[in-house]
Amino acid sequence: MNKYKKLASNTLIFAIGSFGSKILLLLLTRLYTGNINPGDNSTKELLEQTANFLIPIITFSIADAVIRYGIDRNYDNRKVFTSACAAEAFGVVLLLLISPLLNLLPYTEGFVVLLVIYCITSGFRQIASQFVRARGLVQLFALDGILATLTLFIFNMTFIAGFHMGVTGFMISVILSDLLSGLFLWTVAGLQKFFRPRYMDKKMLRIMLRFSIPLIPSALLWLVTGFSDRLFIRYMSGPTGLVGETAAGIYGVSSKIPNLISTISTIFFQAWNMSAIEENDSKDRSRFYQKIFDAYQSFMFMASAFLIVFVRILSNILINSNIYPEYATAFRYTPVLIIGVLMMCFNQFLSSVYTATQNTTHSFWTSLVAAIVNIVLNIILIHLWGIMGAAIATFFSYFVCYCIRIVDARRYIPFQVNHAKFLANSGILFLLGIVVVDAPPMWIPLLIVGLAFMVFYNFSAILQTLTQLKRRR
Repeated sequence: MNKYKKLASNTLIFAIGSFGSKILLLLLTRLYTGNINPGDNSTKELLEQTANFLIPIITFSIADAVIRYGIDRNYDNRKVFTSACAAEAFGVVLLLLISPLLNLLPYTEGFVVLLVIYCITSGFRQIASQFVRARGLVQLFALDGILATLTLFIFNMTFIAGFHMGVTGFMISVILSDLLSGLFLWTVAGLQKFFRPRYMDKKMLRIMLRFSIPLIPSALLWLVTGFSDRLFIRYMSGPTGLVGETAAGIYGVSSKIPNLISTISTIFFQAWNMSAIEENDSKDRSRFYQKIFDAYQSFMFMASAFLIVFVRILSNILINSNIYPEYATAFRYTPVLIIGVLMMCFNQFLSSVYTATQNTTHSFWTSLVAAIVNIVLNIILIHLWGIMGAAIATFFSYFVCYCIRIVDARRYIPFQVNHAKFLANSGILFLLGIVVVDAPPMWIPLLIVGLAFMVFYNFSAILQTLTQLKRRR
């Protein structure tokens, strides 16, 4: 099987295992907006972001090292997995020691114990699922994604819609889903065979930590970019009067549709990251990167255009504003967030260069620039434009990072990029966003024309890459 076919095959498997389940998760937005008021929804979002902030710290981002060295045949899988588990066990002890400090965060009152358990179970599932993927068990990895989502959906329906437990019900649902997922993978994949004290290797652990530790601040900085938006909106004043918990809750809901773009990218990235590592030493890797990145950008621009054009319809489907009418305005901020998330996805692709070439420190400093830009712009723009200011700040921070990485990453793996095409596509997306939000005269025909342009302009790159699937090598 040639590298293009293998990438396509793995992407298809991950898509089957992930996309349907991710859509199911997206539908939970309607459950949340129908049962949790905007203020409590903001608390839910902040707790979720706090957990996502803590997990890279207590796990030392070791799951990224598991996939990097688990795939590499030069390293013993048993040493990789056991060393990773040892690092994570130390991180759990660290979390328990610092857990009293979590009470200092105003929105964690009554949730600290659940937050700690949330982090532990999520970290457990991460390391198990990444090791399964590193071993090439992509079908099991995909199946676990489906089962984890189904259990999360069932638990949410039970604890939130059934028992009306609100934020507490959400936290319990995630904990139980992650725990069952980790136990399922541990049992079915026979992970106990790879976990033995005698497999613990200090040299392997040092190699993995040297790789993963620079990814900790990188992961945190990406989270700061999203986390700071909600904090600034919640605790700053804007020009419209719509501020505080309600505004933060609306902003959180408006980010749900853009997460579809992130979902599509994540499905591809799971397969691409494996190919990037496997092809790191190949002679034509630059051409491989060029073709894949061109097709990837083209597809993502088209997908973003579709979401922007149909954002009003999707908002009506996914957001229940009957009980809490404040949610009805969320769609106005979604187009800018879609483009912002699109830039983040391109940054994620470029991070694969740093992963494959083991230059993870560059992931850190480029993410640092993005975080600083985001915080500075949030302080300025939220005061001027409220929620929209936060959305614009998000876009610019990811865009700045893209501009840096598209230059820096190609110093390690040179590949050609069509910058004019990138600018043209980005410009059309912004125009589509303005049309769908302002709804000027003849706005529906304008959207159709814009969408048709995006499809015709980008489809050829995808078609050219698909022809590579016909080749034997």
